[in-house]
Amino acid sequence: MASAAAESGQELPAFAGSRDPSAPRLAYGYGYGPGSLRELRAREFGRLAGTVYLDHAGATLFSQSQLESFTNDLMENTYGNPHSQNISSKLTYDTVEQVRYRILAHFHTTAEDYTVIFTSGSTAALKLVAEAFPWVSQGPESSGSQFCYLTDSHTSVVGMRNVTMAINVTSTPVRPEDLWSAEERGASVSDPDCQLPHLFCYPAQSNFSGVRYPLSWIEEVKSGRLHPVSTPGKWFVLLDAASYVSTSPLDLSAHQADFVPISFYKIFGFPTGLGALLVHNRAAPLLRKTYFGGGTASAYLAGEDFYIPRPSVAQRFEDGTISFLDVIALKHGFDTLERLTGGMENIKQHTFTLAQYTYVALSSLRYPNGAAVVRIYSDSEFSSPEVQGPIINFNVLDDKGNIIGYSQVDKMASLYNIHLRTGCFCNTGACQRHLGISNEMVRKNFQAGHVCGDNMDLIDGQPTGSVRISFGYMSTLDDVQAFLRFIIDTRLHSSGDWTVPQAHADTEEAGAPSAESQADVIPAVMGRHSLLPQEDALTGSGVSNNSSTTVNAVPVAPPVCDVARTQHTPSEKAAGVLEGALGPLVVTNLYIYPIKSCAAFEVTRWPVGNQGLLYDRSWMVVNHNGVCLSQKQEPRLCLIQPFIDLQQRIMVIKAKGMEPIEVPLEENSERTQIHQSRVCADRVNTYDCGEKISSWLSTFFGRPCHLIKQISNFQRNAKKKHGNDQLPGTMATLSLVNEAQYLLINTSSILELHQQLNTSDENGKQELFSVKDLSLRFRANIIINGERAFEEEKWDEISIGSLHFQVLGPCHRCQMICIDQQTGQRNQHVFQKLSESRETKVNFGMYLMHTSLDLSSPCFLSVGSQVLPVLKENVEGHDLPASEKH
Repeated sequence: MASAAAESGQELPAFAGSRDPSAPRLAYGYGYGPGSLRELRAREFGRLAGTVYLDHAGATLFSQSQLESFTNDLMENTYGNPHSQNISSKLTYDTVEQVRYRILAHFHTTAEDYTVIFTSGSTAALKLVAEAFPWVSQGPESSGSQFCYLTDSHTSVVGMRNVTMAINVTSTPVRPEDLWSAEERGASVSDPDCQLPHLFCYPAQSNFSGVRYPLSWIEEVKSGRLHPVSTPGKWFVLLDAASYVSTSPLDLSAHQADFVPISFYKIFGFPTGLGALLVHNRAAPLLRKTYFGGGTASAYLAGEDFYIPRPSVAQRFEDGTISFLDVIALKHGFDTLERLTGGMENIKQHTFTLAQYTYVALSSLRYPNGAAVVRIYSDSEFSSPEVQGPIINFNVLDDKGNIIGYSQVDKMASLYNIHLRTGCFCNTGACQRHLGISNEMVRKNFQAGHVCGDNMDLIDGQPTGSVRISFGYMSTLDDVQAFLRFIIDTRLHSSGDWTVPQAHADTEEAGAPSAESQADVIPAVMGRHSLLPQEDALTGSGVSNNSSTTVNAVPVAPPVCDVARTQHTPSEKAAGVLEGALGPLVVTNLYIYPIKSCAAFEVTRWPVGNQGLLYDRSWMVVNHNGVCLSQKQEPRLCLIQPFIDLQQRIMVIKAKGMEPIEVPLEENSERTQIHQSRVCADRVNTYDCGEKISSWLSTFFGRPCHLIKQISNFQRNAKKKHGNDQLPGTMATLSLVNEAQYLLINTSSILELHQQLNTSDENGKQELFSVKDLSLRFRANIIINGERAFEEEKWDEISIGSLHFQVLGPCHRCQMICIDQQTGQRNQHVFQKLSESRETKVNFGMYLMHTSLDLSSPCFLSVGSQVLPVLKENVEGHDLPASEKH
């Protein structure tokens, strides 16, 4: 056993020992024999090779045969608009109706009881109910209807309250624990004669934690045995089934909710943008509709208020032409799902088996001091698929019990090619309840700049969200093993040789059950084997690249405010120059990156423009859809080496195995066609640099690419920091950079990281990283010779020669620092070590912005220029060297 395990007295339990022997046995796979699930993955989901996809609660994946079957259908048949009367339109109409029957059969009901109304998704289905439900407003003679919803509900459910508030209908959030308590107390006194309509909404499965709420609540609420609030009237129930039905069967003949919204991509991945509202026919006549669109009218007059709706509920609520081809695709989704898995019951058992196994393994992980590695947020003990779905929600902890931000975990996971979900998952109620976030904290977090969906994961040390993994019908034990290996490698790798539950060595598939267990159970065959770290699983091209070339740029005009002075008078030093280990702080290196995400172009002296260093990040490579490519998706971008010749007004682009190619620095305004592009959520005006360079790039990358440049007269304004009313300077404009005009790093900070990386090699191997290699990974514009590591984080402003800069804050690093800028190969150790040493956010380098810039005459930055920092006001002088106390 590993030393850490011995020290802590903890071992990861074998899966068989973690379950109650009396509990029902659960199946893994779909009973087709040894290796069948792996064969299914290779055949149907070949695009997942090398990828661990664990966001099935967000969107599951379509299979290859599902798509092929659908496209063959489209190629062999002509489907017209179902509102027409010709032969092709009749075929469409009849096929759509057959699909409605197929949907109802999937949920174990028929058209006698339910109607299928197609919508754009479950959100649109919820909105339809909110707008069409027969609400009764509060008034002098009526207490009005009640809209009640479980606090553990999706945003789209909570958003229904804005519709009810507008018509003076009371909305009441109900906590799960309150409803469980009410269920235990039994029926309350009610007035059977009161027919005031009320609506209660709850999820069959929480999309946050995966807990499954009792389907028995449907009948209990409708019958009056269970009251969300003590209000007399007739209760209707909306069961939000979108998350639940993705991996479980739902029998609507046994659990007859009045309204059931669903989204089909949650079930079989395709098509997206199509959902449905299943309406019980008892409730359907009560729905009221105001707007009417094409296809919904039996008759109407354009000149008078005369409108007769279609008698069919579905036709009445499906405004306009439905997405009929997507509806036809549903048949192939259901057929393929049945053929590959044998049905939803099998999927339910398979996905829960994986979730339970992962839950047990995660729960057992301990640091040497006994502290838990993760904190799992759950209302169940994963005892049964009746109470828990295949979702695990958690936060990673350090050995002191502090939460590691979800954004940091997400970035590390991406290095292992693990796709998961982070944040609050559009379920603020559950997030608050499990993480202990008060209403006041939510408001304060917003004031601090945090909004839904961002990566501001910790505020004042408290989490704003968490990490979620979820399993789908094609998920395998290999996926689970890879995920557990990731957690162990990144949290326990320095603590000893850990092991995790794994399949028996004698099975045909390493990490998968035997033939007998596939048809039977997992626990009986689970053993333990050492898990080795993944070795550069995500490597790019091995093509070598020359290091960035240093040039002494030819100025556009005489250097009127040249800052390339390296000699300083005694009076300058007396004024407060910070003395570094090698003398005064100076600029040691300057880099520009003409093409975003491509190689650095090192210079010793370079002109400054109103967006930063001239031509820095002025170009970017985009794919065939016009989407910007970065090294995250295409590591080989770093092998593209641009050179700028200011005298000839050209950029020369080189790459190994390719002939050099030239691109003009400025556009031809008469022939330029402006395109709209996006960078970091900002709209930018760009132009295409032509077919010649497009062909060159496409040949190099092996897929269609274009080079585009930001229009020279386009102004992309820098974003204001939250709580900051003013950005430095009057013209804070950006090129195609992510956040700021300049990025500065400190050589001392690089040296500290370099030492940590190269002394962490347990086997005493040769140096892993050179200082030059590390410097290039951080893609800075300005490198200085600081005395102490990370002293730059204490600066508020700096001057470099006659230029003045505001320090905006640290650069939050992503997985790009793991890419060797000279080879394009990935190595996760850099991010991992930086994450460990910085403890909280993975910060390295500081963003700078001009505070004032007079471009009436040319300005330059030069290597050797003196750097004068100004400390932040909250930095105490007694903590600093004497040279920094001015």
